[in-house]
Amino acid sequence: MVKHVILWKLKEEYSGEEAAEIKKGVKNGLEGLKGEIPGLIDIRVYTEPLDSANCDMMLDSCFENEEALKGYTVHPKHVEVATTKVRPFVASRTVMDCEA
Repeated sequence: MVKHVILWKLKEEYSGEEAAEIKKGVKNGLEGLKGEIPGLIDIRVYTEPLDSANCDMMLDSCFENEEALKGYTVHPKHVEVATTKVRPFVASRTVMDCEA
């Protein structure tokens, strides 16, 4: 299995209700991909960090293998969510992919 973890920081211009709506859109969009993309075992988005965190959201996903992860990155349903619900709103992104 392969883990795919992303940490995002929202752009500073978003706060309060606006940030909450963005986070909701990211969570619903990405978690909605479960069962839609071959090789995607599990996908969860965490949007309520503790005060000690230095990021706003975390994606925790698991794939059957590295090929499945590569397929996910270019799958049209994932690309649509990434380009409409994630990328326009984030200032930074940190990724770690690893064998689990």
